[in-house]
Amino acid sequence: MAAIIELANITKTFGGVRAVDAISFSVEPGELMGLIGPNGAGKTTVFNLITGVYDPDQGNIVFDGVDITPLRAYEVIRRGIARTFQNLRLFQRSTVLENVMTAAQNGFPYAFWEGVTHLCLRRGTERKIRERSMELLDRVGLADRALQDAGTLPYGYQRRLEIARALSLAPKLLLLDEPAAGMNPEEVFALNDLITGIHRDFGLTIIVIEHHMDLVMEICPHIVCMNFGAKIAEGGPEEIQRQPEVLKAYLGDEEETA
Repeated sequence: MAAIIELANITKTFGGVRAVDAISFSVEPGELMGLIGPNGAGKTTVFNLITGVYDPDQGNIVFDGVDITPLRAYEVIRRGIARTFQNLRLFQRSTVLENVMTAAQNGFPYAFWEGVTHLCLRRGTERKIRERSMELLDRVGLADRALQDAGTLPYGYQRRLEIARALSLAPKLLLLDEPAAGMNPEEVFALNDLITGIHRDFGLTIIVIEHHMDLVMEICPHIVCMNFGAKIAEGGPEEIQRQPEVLKAYLGDEEETA
């Protein structure tokens, strides 16, 4: 089976610092893959390269059989890649439902004059967007908070709202950047269930970035570990945990932050 996404020798340098160093990996359709590493390893930069936020200095990225390396961010989204962000990017003063509906409109485009001359068509489209958005909110456990301002949600629920917004784009590939950041252990446990449930029910390919190795080890059968911009290990959870370079990367990180 052909990979749904493949990175080949991707490199990105900022001011002489090599943030991503000739990294290569591929993900099969329907996989749930973890991308781990200590802080500053280059994980989020990889997501930014995949989604067209940055252009790589060298290498290429192929998604669903198409080279997306030169595409802009909006073009990547249209190809079927959606993401969440390490730092929340919600519309804090809009309702939970409005946040999802705003994103979902990308999947229901209509021209301006269609909206003017075909009012019933526009209203029908808006009804479909609302219904779809409510279904997604129900799936992430936020349907009962649909009319609440997003900025008033508990932090863990705001993370769930970001996932619902990404799902509203109907992606083929979902990128989750530190979805457990700032969560307590109970919230992390519930998030694991949510991610595995979405993976199963939507049939999505998902890549999860996490600084905390334990979370990814529990839900991801395929894991890539980075450190200082480079891939230092790849394999299943048991194999990854036995790799000396992985242990060194994490123990070193703990010593530096202790």
